[in-house]
Amino acid sequence: MADLNVNGKKYKVDVDPETPLLWVIRDHVGLTGTKYGCGVGQCGACTVLFDGQAIRSCLIPVSAAEGKKIETIESLEKNGQLSKVQKAWVDNQVPQCGYCQSGMVMATTALLRNTPKPTDAQIDAAVTNICRCGTFQQVRDAIHAVSKA
Repeated sequence: MADLNVNGKKYKVDVDPETPLLWVIRDHVGLTGTKYGCGVGQCGACTVLFDGQAIRSCLIPVSAAEGKKIETIESLEKNGQLSKVQKAWVDNQVPQCGYCQSGMVMATTALLRNTPKPTDAQIDAAVTNICRCGTFQQVRDAIHAVSKA
């Protein structure tokens, strides 16, 4: 049994302690915005915030998540209002297919919380998610838009 704090809510889940956090979030907590991409931590589709840091949830066993604050894409919208990052994503037409976007939004959210006005080099270092549609310039534009707002 694992005790989790996901998006400010407490959950008790009965899973093997080595179950990847990704599958617990999706299959046991029921939040499907966090996506499965590669399962080896390369693509970033499964990025969530883990005590404020962007991590690949496919690599973290649920046992390591106990006592941590986990934030998923579902936590960003408040009272019907998109977060600044989500709004910038829409305004800058970032999504193409959209599959990788929840992970990119979470990585960007962590970046901007720690570095409100990042350089291109800081963006490249922090947002290492893979987008097969190639929207990397739109991602950078959206991040700069948020940092200027």
